[in-house]
Amino acid sequence: MRLQKMMMVVVLGSCSMMAKAQMAMDMPAAKPVVGSMMAPSKALDDMLSLFEGETMGVVKAMPAEKYDFAPSSAIFVPGQLAKFDTVRTFAQQVTHVAEANYYFYSTLSGLKPDMDRKQIAMLTKKEDAVAALAASFAFAHRAIATITLENAFETIKGADGMHTRATLAAFGVAHGYDHYGQMVEYLRMNGIVPPGSK
Repeated sequence: MRLQKMMMVVVLGSCSMMAKAQMAMDMPAAKPVVGSMMAPSKALDDMLSLFEGETMGVVKAMPAEKYDFAPSSAIFVPGQLAKFDTVRTFAQQVTHVAEANYYFYSTLSGLKPDMDRKQIAMLTKKEDAVAALAASFAFAHRAIATITLENAFETIKGADGMHTRATLAAFGVAHGYDHYGQMVEYLRMNGIVPPGSK
């Protein structure tokens, strides 16, 4: 009888803990208190996470058979003077962002990229490009984690005009949003509503 009571307590306790854990997962993350300090890595990583979520949604929304799509004068008003000779395909937009992530975030952290940037540029299939982009975001998060209050605004050797880790981390997101906007337009040109607009 005593053993049964102990088992009942353990089961009820486990259920209670699981219910609390589930409630915690369903609740939105607590917002920082206004006026409190946030670690630079946390602030920059939050910005990267937002960009990552929106971009991964777009790259997954484009059908595989459209990864070779690029705007051309044929889809615009006849006689328009716009030139599209050097415009990237959708796959090239995706792989460019992946390459840029490795460049910016390896420069700011000193971490060695886990992929060859030159190989990324050759990817044309959706599954390969999406996987490379996802891997580049994972790398970027690891790199941002190296930013501290002490080194965030320390001058480093890096990209032209971007002299600190914080500047380079923020520019990585800003640069990526430029290409995100272009990819959104590519979706719309193919009759697809971007996930962020649904």
